[in-house]
Amino acid sequence: MATTTRNGGTNGAANKGNKFANAGAAAGGFVGALGGSFVPPVNVTVNNHKNAAARGGGGRSHAESLLPSPEFTSPAQVRNYCNTLRAAAVTLSIEVAMGAEILKGVLAAVPDPDGRAFGSRVRAAKVARKMQRSADALRDAAKNAAACYAVFQQEYEEEIQRVRHRARKPQQPVMNWAQQ
Repeated sequence: MATTTRNGGTNGAANKGNKFANAGAAAGGFVGALGGSFVPPVNVTVNNHKNAAARGGGGRSHAESLLPSPEFTSPAQVRNYCNTLRAAAVTLSIEVAMGAEILKGVLAAVPDPDGRAFGSRVRAAKVARKMQRSADALRDAAKNAAACYAVFQQEYEEEIQRVRHRARKPQQPVMNWAQQ
């Protein structure tokens, strides 16, 4: 006997669109069940840059990329690119790590089909482990971005110093004739 759902259909192929309809309720139930433990908020920021391409300028718009355009014509641009990459990777690493923990908690609430003790936790940990590895890779990307600029400074120290000395002429002592 087929059971009917609220929308008048039967369970099965006609109801596949509602497969994850209660995922939000499961997540809320899990978070509420934690009681006094700390659950940090996860924020997602979406910037609207629809008019960025219309304003002119070549290359990619900021809506397509979190990073500045890869124009490396000065040490300041190399530093800016590396710092922006590092900051973006750190932020994404934290958000992905939080997402992995939330995913693990939500999936652990799904009952194991075989009824094994702790089976749902084991399956949830296997899935969330891959997302945690993504967070670890983003953290490593942040470290490598910072290291990239440090190596750039070491390898091109002579050229950077040559330009710095030329740009900053030593100040000659000024004779103050009013002081006698």
